[in-house]
Amino acid sequence: MAIRIVRLGTPRAAGEGLRLGTVRRPPRGVPKAEFAKRDFYDTWLPNLAPSAPLMADGQAAETDKDWAAFKRKFTAEMKQPDASHLLDLLAALSHQSSFSLGCYCEDESRCHRSVLRELLAQRGAAIT
Repeated sequence: MAIRIVRLGTPRAAGEGLRLGTVRRPPRGVPKAEFAKRDFYDTWLPNLAPSAPLMADGQAAETDKDWAAFKRKFTAEMKQPDASHLLDLLAALSHQSSFSLGCYCEDESRCHRSVLRELLAQRGAAIT
């Protein structure tokens, strides 16, 4: 039982479980009925995505300093009650069930899912 952090749209791993899309927008040009079939996500969880303005900042981050500023701001967003409670829930569920969460970004080290990984680990989540 654990959380797997994934890139949405990539083939699913064995035992991955339910895939949660922590993105602001659904995949372009893909009918809703095909999100899961095309390995994007089973359930959309936009509450764990950066706000639209912050997402633009993250995508524009070119330096380590820019990325650190994004991480700081995104972490602050995740401290808001709705997001914080959701992270607590996912951390607790990770000890009872297997599931995954992810984003479209190719490079996890410059993606908000790397920050989610850290925040979940701080909450004691089981992470693969």
